[in-house]
Amino acid sequence: MTKIADNVNPHIYEKESEREITLEEHDENIVDEFDEREIFDLIRNINDPEHPLTLEELRVVEEKNISVDNKENVVHVNFTPTIPHCSMATLIGLSIRVQLLRALPSRFKVTVQVSEGTHVSEHAVNKQLADKERVAAALENNNLVQIINQCVAT
Repeated sequence: MTKIADNVNPHIYEKESEREITLEEHDENIVDEFDEREIFDLIRNINDPEHPLTLEELRVVEEKNISVDNKENVVHVNFTPTIPHCSMATLIGLSIRVQLLRALPSRFKVTVQVSEGTHVSEHAVNKQLADKERVAAALENNNLVQIINQCVAT
């Protein structure tokens, strides 16, 4: 039996322009701290698990919903599911989290949450995404890791 997507006809948005890389960013002698745009660039092309579209194209992730504190080594990402009852919200959050954990130095504490008021089970999804043991257990599931790898593959 084929599962029907929660949101069979999602609204698709234009992609933002690519980040222009400056000469300073190529200079290894200059400390280049992480910023919101760099984090956005790491997660913008994650594929939605239900559609052949990216999280950016669905406006699930936006640069304005990302914060970075280099002094405290904290990255916080809020994401917005396309519909309030999206059954893929936890999987999307896990994909974002995995992509950032793979790409960022280990000194960063990464927090990924559903944006406030955008999902009917927001509290439960955020609780799952914040629970290190649940995340670790999820990442031991080979089938789930395969799906996440498909989502984060560019």
